[in-house]
Amino acid sequence: MPDIQPHLFVIFGATGDLTKRKLLPALYHLMQDQDIAQRCHVLGTARSEWSDEEFRATAQKALRENGFSEEELAQWCGRRLFYQGLGEDGQDFDALRDRIDQIERHYDLPGNRTFYLSLPPSAYGPTIDGLGAVGLNTSPGWTRVIIEKPFGHDLKSARALNERVHGHFDESQVYRIDHYLGKETVQNLLAFRFGNAIFESLWNRDRIDHVEITVAESLGVGGRAGYYDQSGHLRDMVQNHLTQLLSLVAMEPPAAMEADAIRQEKVKVLNAVERPDPEGDLVLGQYGAGTIDGEPVSSYREEADVPDDSDTETYAALRLRVNNWRWQGVPFYLRTGKRLPTKLTQVAVRFKSAPVSLFQLSRQPGRPEPDGERATPNELLITLQPNEGFDLRFEVKAPGTDGEITLESQHLSFSYENAFGPVPDAYETLLRDIVTGDQTLFVRADEVEASWALYGPLLEADVPVHPYEAGSWGPYATDQILADWTSGDRRLAASAAS
Repeated sequence: MPDIQPHLFVIFGATGDLTKRKLLPALYHLMQDQDIAQRCHVLGTARSEWSDEEFRATAQKALRENGFSEEELAQWCGRRLFYQGLGEDGQDFDALRDRIDQIERHYDLPGNRTFYLSLPPSAYGPTIDGLGAVGLNTSPGWTRVIIEKPFGHDLKSARALNERVHGHFDESQVYRIDHYLGKETVQNLLAFRFGNAIFESLWNRDRIDHVEITVAESLGVGGRAGYYDQSGHLRDMVQNHLTQLLSLVAMEPPAAMEADAIRQEKVKVLNAVERPDPEGDLVLGQYGAGTIDGEPVSSYREEADVPDDSDTETYAALRLRVNNWRWQGVPFYLRTGKRLPTKLTQVAVRFKSAPVSLFQLSRQPGRPEPDGERATPNELLITLQPNEGFDLRFEVKAPGTDGEITLESQHLSFSYENAFGPVPDAYETLLRDIVTGDQTLFVRADEVEASWALYGPLLEADVPVHPYEAGSWGPYATDQILADWTSGDRRLAASAAS
């Protein structure tokens, strides 16, 4: 692991929800590593004119709710946390620069700085400009700026924001964060594929029938309705999270396990994806009232701050094709939605069936009568949440069966938590990479633009938004189109529930 250099970690939006729920707990966990604890100071900043003590009290409260001990909290918050207000307009960057200089002089820091923009997207540009205007885009040490998703609203706005960022920062200083990339199983996709020849040799159009990527949420929009109704699920989930998973599953082996080599292969995947047809490759939906975990829930239009006539999608299913040598003819099915039956993020790789069916199938619960049915195709399930791990499904001979060979489905499972104990939170992983300068798990400018270019036709198209009941797996139209996409293989439509 690279050396941890002394540095100042500056959080814009330090009084916000993301800081309290994710950033402060992740930083606290990181600082259990004494190499980081002795070298990292945290400066929170926002419009509120708080004192250091007020910020520390807020941080302690947020961390206390995450189960940390009072003694540890008092020690960490009292020594390492500071605060600087930015004024009512949030633009007092001169005061911020002066406070940074003061802290660095007092603690003899070498000028290494991280600026984390935990802000609404509309504030990204002005904040970048403000940092550049007072010279905080450079320093005696290194300077890094971290930008949360969404990065732009479409291709045009993403390009404009990239140009604005590059007007003050070099691309090597920019870390566009997608927290899905911090999950252990996502990172392990690279190790699993390129460290195990048994799987990489099968990872192509000759052996794989299709790939399905599912990101299901049981929650509704909650307090994000104001933002969400202007964005929709394609922008909120598909353009970033699901597309990142697609690129990692489909990418070619990188020349080296280095940031730019890996990101270059991901961009190649996006550039090879055929532009989807809004009419034939996309289903959109919006949740109505229903039941989740036995509790009644309201419809999307009944959520606070959602217009009564809103047509914003809360569900999307689409088919993509990667037109290159490895994947030609292999469909990728992406499906994601809110108010689905359970929380699940999973990549399902369905391998091709044996060309000839030689065996009988046992009668198992939920399986149709075996006469004439072919063996269930082998399937690899890569689960990111709630239980990170891998599951390989295959057929074996059932014991006995009067001299006939009868197949029965079994599986081999690997659980990260069972093997290694609790896995780090995604933000903890990403923050560690930030302070060590590793950009592998962060999104490059051309990758952002390639992703927006891919989905532009879908965002501009007039596609019907189908209703679906909360607690279901989405609109009935999805079942119909999935059956058409897969030549009647309805198992795909139910795979996320299994």
